[in-house]
Amino acid sequence: MRPEELRQLLDRKPFVPIRLHFSDGTAFEIRHPEMAFLSRSTVEIGISEKEGVRIADRIIYCTLLHIVRVEDVNGQPMEMSDERRDGA
Repeated sequence: MRPEELRQLLDRKPFVPIRLHFSDGTAFEIRHPEMAFLSRSTVEIGISEKEGVRIADRIIYCTLLHIVRVEDVNGQPMEMSDERRDGA
């Protein structure tokens, strides 16, 4: 996934929580935009052990290249760009 695509999702107003699925089968949710720090090649996801708390108990470091699917937390799949679907 390109960083610009993820930035658009994190900047939606109102914010819609998302779930990122990775090539190793793991998935992580971003329930608040301030719990994600985006760089050109990675996203750092803050994980809170308590629902609704916006202070991270731990941080997961993820490579954007390994994101294979994004969906709203309510289960709706997100549309990826044509370029991404073609393997670019």
